Amino acid sequence: MATRLGRGHCGAHLTLLFTVEDDAEEHELQGSTGSGICLEDGVEAIARGEDGLPSLDVSFLGEEYDQSMYEEVLNVLGQKIPEVRGLSWELSIRMALPASQGFGMSASGAVAAAMAFQRAIGTPNEECVRRSFLVAHIVERRRSSGLGDTTALAAGGVERRTVAGSPYSRNLLSNGPGESEGWASNTPVLLCWRSKTGTHTSKYINDETWKKKISIAGKNAMSSLGKGAWDSSRWMDLIESSKRFSEESGLLGDSSRGTLVSLVEQAVFDCGLGGDTSVLLCMLGESAVVVPNDWRDGDEKLEMVAKLLDPKGVKSQISRVGGRP
Repeated sequence: MATRLGRGHCGAHLTLLFTVEDDAEEHELQGSTGSGICLEDGVEAIARGEDGLPSLDVSFLGEEYDQSMYEEVLNVLGQKIPEVRGLSWELSIRMALPASQGFGMSASGAVAAAMAFQRAIGTPNEECVRRSFLVAHIVERRRSSGLGDTTALAAGGVERRTVAGSPYSRNLLSNGPGESEGWASNTPVLLCWRSKTGTHTSKYINDETWKKKISIAGKNAMSSLGKGAWDSSRWMDLIESSKRFSEESGLLGDSSRGTLVSLVEQAVFDCGLGGDTSVLLCMLGESAVVVPNDWRDGDEKLEMVAKLLDPKGVKSQISRVGGRP
């Protein structure tokens, strides 16, 4: 009996500002414009396939999560590569960050799993990567668990999305309709979140009032952030635009997010780093990210902030800007 093994890894993604573009009937045309940060830390998936009755057994290393998303990934992938449907699969998932906290972990997990399945059957790398983004995008839209995370991750680094939609499309896996670009750095960031599970993304992107407020604020931000060259010279533009978006959209004042941001800002102030770092809201969990105002700074300052947050009931973890999987 032949055993097939494959591994996939995809970093997480922090959405800092966005629009909701979901009017199109086709999932590939839905998504968002906006901007954010791709991370090194994310989801690792190991797939083991054997001949036998078609099945999928998902195990999680550490905390348990719902496996239905991974079943959906295999289902969508099987529509494009029938071979994967005829195998008995075991899928092991290791998550480096918590789910439902605004870190784009559902997109990261879907991409990683799609990669693992395809690599197990020998799919060439670029074809594997492109199809993984397409499959993950379709799964995200079917489940209303995300909008533009896959398009952002396809660019990597510090990204902006100028056209909504899947980063790759159709059977030939051609570029677009979504368009994104990113610039690379190794900038450290401090992720901060509450221990309780955050608010599910669908609460906002399926609500007409929230969609309107978010999209207006996102379009206002992208009217300037979406123009001109996209490189390290735009770092402070992103920080300032993110702060305005969180206020104009109303998201800062919802679900105790403002309280969390205030706690993190106080820790930053107590460390004497008010002029060196910024605290930004992550969309759409109950989380924030502390970033250096100079993208070339190291992580020593962030470690100081992390030590002050734990006694306040705020969990934190240092990560770094990461590239395309």
